[in-house]
Amino acid sequence: MSLVDKINESIKDAMRAKEKERLEALRSVKAALLLEATKGGNSEITEQAEIQILNRLYKQRKEASGIFTAQARPELAEVEEFQAGVIESFLPARLSDAEVQAIINEIVSRTGASGMKDMGKVMSETNAKLAGKADPKFVADTVKKLLGA
Repeated sequence: MSLVDKINESIKDAMRAKEKERLEALRSVKAALLLEATKGGNSEITEQAEIQILNRLYKQRKEASGIFTAQARPELAEVEEFQAGVIESFLPARLSDAEVQAIINEIVSRTGASGMKDMGKVMSETNAKLAGKADPKFVADTVKKLLGA
């Protein structure tokens, strides 16, 4: 079942259960996916593109929640946190820090990377393998540390 189909089913379930907040979050995700699908004239988007869209939406909700919290608007921060949770439920399970480090170590040894000049090569492979499964900032920091930055 594709991500769009899962979201459509979740929308139906939320409508039946009269979960207004969940329905709002799901509709925003569906709208972002449809917008991306129709952008290039192609009606299909890849699974990797879907994950990137979900990650972007999740990150936006988390940043908005932080801003609302800093501005002493807890009711708005709570809405953003809830929507982030709904979006996160469709993302692939996150890997632990140890698992991410093990994958990065394997990629570094396989590519023969020895310094910062090889960071682009390592990051491209790492991002392809860990798309949506790890925090990109943590991945970049770990690669820099391993390559001696």
